[in-house]
Amino acid sequence: MTENQKMQIIKLRASGNGYGKIAKTLGISLNTIKSFCRRHDINGNAVVEPLAPCCGETARCENCGREIHQIAKQKKRRFCCDKCRNVWWNAHLDRVKRKAIYDFRCLYCGKVFRIYGDRRRKYCSHKCYISDRFKVGVSDA
Repeated sequence: MTENQKMQIIKLRASGNGYGKIAKTLGISLNTIKSFCRRHDINGNAVVEPLAPCCGETARCENCGREIHQIAKQKKRRFCCDKCRNVWWNAHLDRVKRKAIYDFRCLYCGKVFRIYGDRRRKYCSHKCYISDRFKVGVSDA
């Protein structure tokens, strides 16, 4: 949530708007609006003082270039949202540090295969698993 959006929430809430109307107006999740207002003790009846500006530095999203306000004493954010993070990582699979790559031999067909992430895997495919589980002939696999 940007500082501008926070200020708009404060103004809209002070003028008596409900959480739902604010969420629709700003295009932010209803629960995000509720938790922001509760966290900062913002209710519709009282006059509210504006928040102190964010004291951290700013950076740009690595995917879309949108400005990100960093919060002091927290891990630096690289992406503005989960959507940008997923798009960027899917486009840069070569940068993923895959440490959990395992080599196995299939218990059914004997084929050597490589798998990422599941060291308990026993079969190279679902077909081999079914064939071994239900004792189907080797020629079917």
